[in-house]
Amino acid sequence: MRCPFCAHEDSQVKDSRPTEDGATIRRRRQCESCGARFTTFERVQLREVTIVKSQNRKEPFDRTKLDTSITLACRKRGIDREQIDQLVSGIQRQLETSGENEIPSKRIGEMVMDGLMGLDSVAYIRFASVYKEFAEAKDFEEFAGNVKDVAVEEGKLL
Repeated sequence: MRCPFCAHEDSQVKDSRPTEDGATIRRRRQCESCGARFTTFERVQLREVTIVKSQNRKEPFDRTKLDTSITLACRKRGIDREQIDQLVSGIQRQLETSGENEIPSKRIGEMVMDGLMGLDSVAYIRFASVYKEFAEAKDFEEFAGNVKDVAVEEGKLL
């Protein structure tokens, strides 16, 4: 593993342990050249997944991009980092085990919406505002009204 500080090619693993959800291995490393310490994370990747975006543009699945968008929706909502990581890992696992190599971006958006709906209604609405391209305040109003109606039907308080 290349050192992020001096770009030396070799580093030594000092400590390895699984993360709490068991989906990732955390490794503490030390550069053999400059002595700097850094952490890497190792995840299992079952298959290469390509995302089909609008106008049939294709790009490889990027876990970091998914994590960033969910984290942004959950910002200042008191949601644990672990809950976000579990949601991201769950979505990635579903994509990799779906048997499909090409997945429409809309399906990923719906998966995120489903996950956020069960996690936090405000994060759900924030994500939806970007995903569904809200243009006016009334779009928020209508969507939030629908979320409230569903929560009342399911006996959840907002």
